[in-house]
This record gives sequence, structure tokens and C-alpha cells, in this order.
Amino acid sequence: MFHKEGYKIMTVTAIILIAINMITYSLINVYWVKFAILVVSILFFLLIIQFFRNPKRTTSHNNKHIIAPVDGKVVAIEEVYEKEYFKDNRLQISIFMSPINVHVTRHPVGGKVTYSKYHPGKFLVAWHPKSSEENERTTVVVKNELAGEIMYRQIAGALAKRIVNYAEVDAEVVQGSDSGFIKFGSRVDVFVPVGTKVNVEINQKVKGGVSVIADVAS
Repeated sequence: MFHKEGYKIMTVTAIILIAINMITYSLINVYWVKFAILVVSILFFLLIIQFFRNPKRTTSHNNKHIIAPVDGKVVAIEEVYEKEYFKDNRLQISIFMSPINVHVTRHPVGGKVTYSKYHPGKFLVAWHPKSSEENERTTVVVKNELAGEIMYRQIAGALAKRIVNYAEVDAEVVQGSDSGFIKFGSRVDVFVPVGTKVNVEINQKVKGGVSVIADVAS
């Protein structure tokens, strides 16, 4: 199963690769050269389609749980001053996605979207300390009846050239549902209240829509 954001890119890539191989077959008489181009084309296409895969995930809905919005590796757990929306200290949990990870973004909690904003910016490497505030990014806040307002931020990396965000203000969203997509490598930061119990560690791998990264108090 593939994400809808990849349909156009996959189709265009397939057409271009087929055209290249047809031209190669007509103009080149050296068999191993034609074969090599074919193999490279197949491998390149497989690389493209694996990036846009969208595996079905079953989320156990629970207002006490904050789930990982994306697949990847936890690269930061720290208290920071969040100046865009909350304007106070929050606990930031950052998840880095490599180009081979699933890049679907999912809602970490269910509830009402109270804030959703796109910010143009730079394309620093996703693990750069300033990428959360200087890179191209989108910030979304969802108000949950138990967890309160939880923020997550999609951040473009050095390879990511487009962030897709489906969250709209006042929309009611379901925990684990599709909230967007980041094309070609990036990171997502989740901001939770200070004192929230964190269930993950640095360098731990998490699965979007499944892994519980934090628990809120009852």
C-alpha cells in the first residue's frame, strides 16, 4: 500500500525510466550496458516506491497515551522553551526519520486541532539543533480531553523538499490517523507538558501510530 502523495512521483519516475530503457535498447548494441541500465533503473524505482509505502497500522486509542507520530529514532528528549504557541517550557521528544523510514505523519493524540501553521525556512540537516526553529516546518496543536494541548512539528531536513500537512484548525482528528507526509528525510518534534512520563529513550526506534512515547497523568 502506498501513500497518495507518492502517486504522481512514482508514475512520472516509471515513465522516465521506461523511456530511458527503450532508447537504450534502440541505440546501444552492447548487451551488458543495456542490462546494467535496466538493473539500475529497477533499483532506483524500488527505492522511490519504498519511500512512499504506507503500511496499515492499528492504533490502540487511549487518551492517556501520546503515540509516536512517525517511524524513526528518538534523537532528543529535553526541556525547552517553546516560543511559537505555548510560550513556556515544554518537554520536547524528537524523532529522526532516515530516507528508508515510513514518512507518513500520524496524529499523536485525538481531539480538536487548535493551531496549524506552515513556516518556510532553511534545509539544515534534520538533527541540527536549530532545525526545529529555522527549517521549513509545520506546527500543529491538538487539544485532547485528558492530555490537554499537544504540539507536534514536522521539520524538513537536508533532503526533504516538501512538507504536506492535512491538519486544519477546528477539525476533530483521531489518534493515529494520517495527518501529513514529509518527502525525503526529516524529523518530527512532539511537545508535551513538563513532568509528563516519557516511555522512550535516546536512540530507541519507534513506530508511528503504534509506539507509546509518553503517558499523561489521569
